[in-house]
Amino acid sequence: MSQTNWADSTALDRRGRSSPAAAVGLAQAANPLLADHADQRTASPAIHTVALSKRYGKTFAVNSLSMTVQRGEVFGFLGPNGAGKTTVVKLLLGLARPTGGEGLVLGAPLGDRETRRQIGYLPELFRFQPLLTAREVLRLHCRLLALPKAAWKQQERAALQTIGLLERGDDRVGTFSKGMQQRLGLGVALLGNPTLVVLDEPTSALDPVGRHDVREIIRGLRESGSTVFLNTHLLEEAAHVCDRVAVIDKGRAIAIGALDELLGHHSRVRLKVGALNENWCHGLGRFGRWHRENEWIVVEGIDRSRIADLVDELVALGGRVEAVIPEHQSLEARFLELLGER
Repeated sequence: MSQTNWADSTALDRRGRSSPAAAVGLAQAANPLLADHADQRTASPAIHTVALSKRYGKTFAVNSLSMTVQRGEVFGFLGPNGAGKTTVVKLLLGLARPTGGEGLVLGAPLGDRETRRQIGYLPELFRFQPLLTAREVLRLHCRLLALPKAAWKQQERAALQTIGLLERGDDRVGTFSKGMQQRLGLGVALLGNPTLVVLDEPTSALDPVGRHDVREIIRGLRESGSTVFLNTHLLEEAAHVCDRVAVIDKGRAIAIGALDELLGHHSRVRLKVGALNENWCHGLGRFGRWHRENEWIVVEGIDRSRIADLVDELVALGGRVEAVIPEHQSLEARFLELLGER
C-alpha cells in the first residue's frame, strides 16, 4: 500500500481555500495569545522526544529515547537491524502509540492530523499500483494531500524532474526497475513542499549515480529550509549528508551529535619516529591503542587534543619525530566501537 505525507482524502486544502488552517489564521489575527502559540510551534524543534518508549509485552522496542532534531538540519538515525529505528519512525508519524514518555513533531503532539500534512514520508517497503503511470501515481497523491487541482500538474512535473524521471512520467510503474520505483517513492514524499521529510533507507535500491542524486536532493531540501530525518544503515550516506546523527541500539540512543563531535575525540594518528630507545613503548598505552605499520607508529582512539602530548612523550624518550598525520576514525569504526561499549 502506498504511504505518503499522511493527509487523508477528506482533508481540506491548506493553500487558499476555506480550511481549518485558514480559520485558525483568522482567529490568530483576532487573538494575540493564539498567534503567540503559533509562533512557538514554528520556533519549536522539528522533533523533540523525552523518555519516549514503546513496549510489546515485556520487550522494549524503544526505551526512554530522548533526542532533539532542529529545524532545517539533516539528521541521521543509525543503528543495527532490530535496534528500534522503524518503531521510532512509527511513533513520530503517529502510526504507533507510545507506552511511555512524550514527543512533539513540528511543535504538535505525536500523531496530530494537521501536522501530518506537513510531513513527507518514504517508507522502506512500499508498493505502487503497477498499472498506473508515474504521473498518475503522483496525481493520486496530490489528491490525497488535498492540494489545489490547479497545482497538480506543476507539482507532478517538479517531482518527476527532481527525481530524474521526467521522460518516464507516462510509463507504467510495472515497467520500472526497483531503483526507479524508489525514485518515484521519493517524488511522492516531496509533494506539497513538506516541512519535515522522513526517509527510511532512501538509497537502498539505487546504483551509485542514483545515490549521488538522492544526496543532492537531500542537500537541496536542507537549503530550502526543510528538515530531513534520514533512517539508514548505510553509514557512508550519513557521512555525506548529515549534520548530526543518533546511534541507537536496543531502543536507546547511545550517542547523539555532529559527526565531528562523534569522531573528533576518537581519532587516530600516524607517526614516523626515528632513534627510539628500547623503552619507547612503555608510555604509549595511556594515549590509546597502538601498533606498528612498517616504519609508522599508529595510535588508535586518541583524543586529538593529546596528540601534542604524545609527540612530547616520544621526544622525551629520545625519539626523532619526522612526521605526524592525524586521521579521523571512520564512521563505521566508531559505530562498531559504540556498539561494543554497550
